Amino acid sequence: MSEQVTNWAGNVVFGAREVRRPTSVDEVQQIVAGGGPIKVLGSGHSFNRMADTDGTLVSLAELPRLAEISADRKSVRVDGGIRYGVLAAHLYDNGLALHNTASLPHISVAGAVATATHGSGEKNQNLAAAVSSIEFVDGSGKLVTLSRGDADFPGAVVNLGALGVVVALTVDVQPAFELRQYVYDNVPRASVEQHLHEMLADGYSVSLFTNWTSLDISHAWLKRTEPMTGDWYGAHLADGPRHPVPGMPAVNSTEQGGVPGPWHQRLPHFRMEFTPSSGEELQTEYHVAREDGLAAIDAVASIRDRVAPVLQVCEIRTIKADDLWLSPNYHRDSMALHFTWIADADAVTPVVAELEQRLAPLSPRAHLGKVFTQTPSTIRSGYERFADFEQLVRRYDPAGTFRNPWLADILGF
Repeated sequence: MSEQVTNWAGNVVFGAREVRRPTSVDEVQQIVAGGGPIKVLGSGHSFNRMADTDGTLVSLAELPRLAEISADRKSVRVDGGIRYGVLAAHLYDNGLALHNTASLPHISVAGAVATATHGSGEKNQNLAAAVSSIEFVDGSGKLVTLSRGDADFPGAVVNLGALGVVVALTVDVQPAFELRQYVYDNVPRASVEQHLHEMLADGYSVSLFTNWTSLDISHAWLKRTEPMTGDWYGAHLADGPRHPVPGMPAVNSTEQGGVPGPWHQRLPHFRMEFTPSSGEELQTEYHVAREDGLAAIDAVASIRDRVAPVLQVCEIRTIKADDLWLSPNYHRDSMALHFTWIADADAVTPVVAELEQRLAPLSPRAHLGKVFTQTPSTIRSGYERFADFEQLVRRYDPAGTFRNPWLADILGF
C-alpha cells in the first residue's frame, strides 16, 4: 500500500493494498465492478476492524458535496462523504435543523447512520432513524435506492457496511431552533438512585458524566429550550465551562452557562472548529432497556475499582426506540453507557470483558463500531431480525465484495 491509513484513534492500521478516493458515483460503481474485497472508510471514528480490508479501501471524502433541501423543506439529500458539522451549518443557514446530533460534529453522516450512532434525549431516536431514503452501490456495482415503506428499508439503514457503498442519504429535517446548555457539578448518588429517569428526561438532551472514582456523578450536561435556575437534584451549577473528560481544557466544548444558541452549536459537546482531543483513547458502549438503567449503573459500580483506573470518562444517555433491525434501540427505549478508555488495549480489554459479564443479565446491545468482546452468537441473539439482515446481505452482496473477517464473524458466514 502506498500510504498508511489509520482510524481516528490510531489503534487500527488498515491493511488495504490500495486507497481509492472516487470523485463521482460512476467512479464508485467502476471500483466495485472491479471486484473485492472492498471496505468504505468514513471519518474513521470506529475503534475496531469493522472497516479494515486487505483489498481496496474507499474514502468518499472527495465526492461532490451534496445538501439538497426538498421543496417542502422537510428533508435534505446528502452525499455519502459529508460530515455532520458541514451539513448542520448549511441547514442552519437555511432555517432548518436535524432532530439531534452526536457529541462530535466531525463524524460522517453515512458512517454514523451505518452504526446507529446517537445523541441523547428520551424523545429523540438515534441519528439513523431520521433517514428516509438510502442510495448505495451493491456488490454487483448496481445503484440501489430504498425508501421508507420498502420491505428492505429498515434492514438496510443500519448496515455495518455490509450491503455496499452508501453514496447518498435523504434525512428528515425540521425548523431551526435554539437551545441553552447548562452544566451541573457533583450529582449525589442518592439523587441518581431516586430520580434517574426524571433526571434523564429533564431537557431536550441530557448527559451524565462520571469517571467512577466515586458513586456520585461528576457532572450533568443539560441542553434545554427553557432557562434554569438554582440547584439540580442536589448538584450545583458549574462556575465555568467544563470539558466532558476531567482535566481537559474546556475551550473545545460547546458554549455553556445557559447562553441561548443555535441547535448545532449546543447539541454536540464539541465545537466543529476544534479537534476534541488527540484521539488517544478507546471507546465502548452498551445499550440496555431504559427501565433497567439503574441496574446497569449498579452493575458498573460493582466493579468500579477495575473500571476507574483505565477510564477517562463514562457518559450516560437515553435514546428513544426505533424500528431499524440492527439498531441497539430496536423496539426498546434505551439507556446507553458510553466508556472512553485510555489508549491501552491490553489493559482495557479484560475490563471490557468483565463489564459485559456484569451487564449480561440486562441483555446489553453493544455499539458495534466500538470495542467489545461479546461473541458473534451473543450479538446475533440480541437482534430478533438478525437472520433477516443476513438474507439482505446475501441478496445485495452475494459474492462477499464487502466482506472482511470482522464482518464474517458477526454474520456467521
